[in-house]
Amino acid sequence: MKLTIVIPCYNEERTIEKVLAKVQSAIPFEKEVIIVDDCSQDGTRELLETKLSDFYDKLILHEKNTGKGGALQTGFAAATGDIVAIQDADLEYDPAEIPGLVQPIIDGIADVSFGSRFRGGNASRVHHFWHMLGNRFLTLLSNMFTNLHLSDMETCYKAFRIDVLRQLELTEKRFGIEPEMTAKIAKLRVPIYEIGISYHGRSYEEGKKIGWKDGVRAIYAIVKYSPFFNRK
Repeated sequence: MKLTIVIPCYNEERTIEKVLAKVQSAIPFEKEVIIVDDCSQDGTRELLETKLSDFYDKLILHEKNTGKGGALQTGFAAATGDIVAIQDADLEYDPAEIPGLVQPIIDGIADVSFGSRFRGGNASRVHHFWHMLGNRFLTLLSNMFTNLHLSDMETCYKAFRIDVLRQLELTEKRFGIEPEMTAKIAKLRVPIYEIGISYHGRSYEEGKKIGWKDGVRAIYAIVKYSPFFNRK
C-alpha cells in the first residue's frame, strides 16, 4: 500500500518546513509527497526548490494562482498511490493524524475517510464562534443536499481510494472544492467514515485565507453538484 499526500501551498513560508518535516517523521507508510505551489510570492517557492528539496517526491509549480481547488486537481492528477490524502501547508491540521485518517480505507471498510474537527480527537484551538457556526451551517446544508450525515464537510482532511478519486471529475478552483468533492462522493454511494481529529486554526491575522465570498460559493457548489440535481 502506497499513500500519496497532496499538499496545496500558497504563501506558507513560515510553516511549510515544519509541515514537511512532520509528514516525513510521523507517517510510517510507503508514501509519495506531492506539493503544488500555487504561485507563492513570499519566498515559499524558493524555499521548496532549495532547502526543502529532499522533503518531497514531486514539486509542481503553478505560474498563475488558481486557488486551493485548482492546486488539488493538479496534485490529484499526478498521484500514483493506492490511497490519496490531503494535507494543508499551514499546520492547522497535524500530519501525525493522517495514519488514523486512512486506517478505515486500509482496513477495507471505507472508500473515503473524512477527518472531523467536531467529533473529538485531541486538543483543538478555541476559535471564533461565527466561523464555527458557518462551518456547521455549510455542513448541515450539504447533508440536506447529499443525504449524508457528516459532522464536518469543510474539513481539509479527506482521504480516498485512488480509483474513487479518479471518478470525481472536479472543477471548482477555490474552496468550493470541498462541497463539490462531498457531493460527487455522495453520488457514488461508496462507504464513508469520519475520524475525530484535532484542529489548530489560524486567525486572519495569522494568515487564514478563506473569506465570506468562499462561503457564498460553497452554498452555490452544494446546490449545483447535489446528487438530487445531477443524476447522470
